[in-house]
Amino acid sequence: EGVGALLLALNVFYLLAFYQVLKIVRDALILSESGAEAASYASAGMAAVLFLFVPAYAAFAARVNRVWLICSVTIFFASHLLIFYALGAAGVRIGVAFYIWIGVFNNVAIAQFWAFANDLYTNERGKRLFPLVGVGASLGALVGAALTAYFFKGMGPYRAMLIAAFGLLVPVALTIIVHRREGRRKEATTAEAEKPVGGGSGAFQLVFKERYLLLIAMMVLVYNLVNTLGGYILNTVIAQEAARRIAAGLADGASEAAIIGTMSGTVQTLVNLLGLVLQALVVSRIFMYIGVRGALFILPAIAATGYTAIALIPTFFAVQWTKVFENGTDYSVQNTTKQALFLPTSREAKYKAKQAIDAFFVRFGDM
Repeated sequence: EGVGALLLALNVFYLLAFYQVLKIVRDALILSESGAEAASYASAGMAAVLFLFVPAYAAFAARVNRVWLICSVTIFFASHLLIFYALGAAGVRIGVAFYIWIGVFNNVAIAQFWAFANDLYTNERGKRLFPLVGVGASLGALVGAALTAYFFKGMGPYRAMLIAAFGLLVPVALTIIVHRREGRRKEATTAEAEKPVGGGSGAFQLVFKERYLLLIAMMVLVYNLVNTLGGYILNTVIAQEAARRIAAGLADGASEAAIIGTMSGTVQTLVNLLGLVLQALVVSRIFMYIGVRGALFILPAIAATGYTAIALIPTFFAVQWTKVFENGTDYSVQNTTKQALFLPTSREAKYKAKQAIDAFFVRFGDM
């Protein structure tokens, strides 16, 4: 059981590491080309794309088994990075388009990974092993952000895209290994795992039909509304600080995009370091003592405290550390809790409704 959980942790480690590479590229491109306002408005583009993509994903899921679904979708997104690389290298301004793309990719890829994990485990095993799997996500995010922040000036945004495009093949290989390995476990139902997800309901139909799923969707929507407002504030102060350094001659020859990328990477590294500590040392104990139900209240309390502090003390320090604590808790406690909410749901809900909630409702809240 432990080996399977570690392989899943390794899978999500690589997925989150390469996402962090692309996230820093995303921030550097859009803030240098279009500013923080464009980053906020781009959320509408993400929601519009996902409104069309999620039903198509559900229809594809109904026709293929889980390993074909996950691997095909991951390779589909990885191939787009080669296109962005070619356009960017040719001098095309791709900041807004890439920002929308990365928002779609992140939600879809992470949602289907956790759907896969939910499909592998029973309710009891999931609550026990998800905190361990989540350590891989937190560690991958930390390593990806730290290495990108350190090498970004010399590497540049387009070379980073190329590295991530080929790097995403590693999670594909690990998905196949875990699928085959877990299929050989005594309690596994191999025939069920090889079947398409099936079901006659669409992703959005499932969400609106089941009250439990609808409540999860509303919670996710409201939280992302709050989180994105904070992200806009942080992006604004980072862009202002980068412009100030260039105007004051403190840039040491670095471009605005490089300065923004380095500052964004530093904040993200702090977020991921906190997330790793919470995931490794705190999440399993939270589940043990107050359960999944109690864990749901931790992030709202932290966010309410942090944004009250920003309102009272509107400084870069307050903004930065509010987002560090909010996002660090989100990536660890809140994320693992949210994934555990899907353990008692149907197989169809795990792949279809989860994609609608973790992708469309997240981005609708952003919008």
